Amino acid sequence: MAHSPLVFIFGILGNIASFVCFLAPLPTFYRVCKKKSTEGFQSIPYVAALFSAMLWIFYAYVKTGETLLITINAFGCVIETIYLAIFITYCPKKVRMSTLRMILLLNFGGFCTIVLLTHILAKGANRPKLLGWICVVFATSVFAAPLSIIRTVIRTKSVEFLPFPLSLLLFISAIMWLLYGIFLKDIYVTLPNVVGLTFGTVQMVLYAMYRNKKPVQDEKLPEHKAADIENNIEQSVEDEKKKQKEEEKRDTEKVEVVVKNIEMKETKEEKEKEKNEDSSSQEENNQTEVKDKNDNNNNKS
Repeated sequence: MAHSPLVFIFGILGNIASFVCFLAPLPTFYRVCKKKSTEGFQSIPYVAALFSAMLWIFYAYVKTGETLLITINAFGCVIETIYLAIFITYCPKKVRMSTLRMILLLNFGGFCTIVLLTHILAKGANRPKLLGWICVVFATSVFAAPLSIIRTVIRTKSVEFLPFPLSLLLFISAIMWLLYGIFLKDIYVTLPNVVGLTFGTVQMVLYAMYRNKKPVQDEKLPEHKAADIENNIEQSVEDEKKKQKEEEKRDTEKVEVVVKNIEMKETKEEKEKEKNEDSSSQEENNQTEVKDKNDNNNNKS
């Protein structure tokens, strides 16, 4: 079945926008590699993004004729796998085990379960429909993730945690894929991007409302993919390290003072002991001299 030229145009534009969005965490992982530490960052966004890309590739494969969905999500699978490999390499052992467990359960166990269920429960034309609704549910939940940031922006009246470039990119990406789904007449591509466009519009409006306003309070959030948020978290980590170093320095100084006092006390005791020994020796010498003198007097007598 031949598609409208608009389908191809918006598919290409959607690929470009999503490509840039997939590359957004690059500064984060460059810093991770440079410092050889994940610094408290979480792996959940990257595990979810990998799972989403896998689902859309499977959906496009089952439906057939969805090459533009396959291309961008194939790139997504590659780049998210690289991100996760770097994260697993430099994260603490406990976090590494939980991340591997999550990948095993979701990206292998969950994906294989969906593949089996769609083949067992649906046949023929019903299979893309079932898989499409699964993609809609998961993609909608991913698009709804920024709700926590929106609540914080409203509460603090600050756009500190709402980076405009990334929000704009996600907004444009949602528009491109929404139009792609509309012209393709694919409700399963259209619906999640309606949600994405709605949240993107809300973020743009909030940014316009609060960009020049003074924050109510300085409130920190967990790690997100946005570079600005990661910079804030990095600063918090650096401040904490600086505080720990200052505490260690104070403890060291206290220990040095105690050691110095002990040394001074020992030195004082040694001097007193030497003084006492010198006094005893002098007294003995005096006694010896008196005795010798008496002996000499006796001899003369």
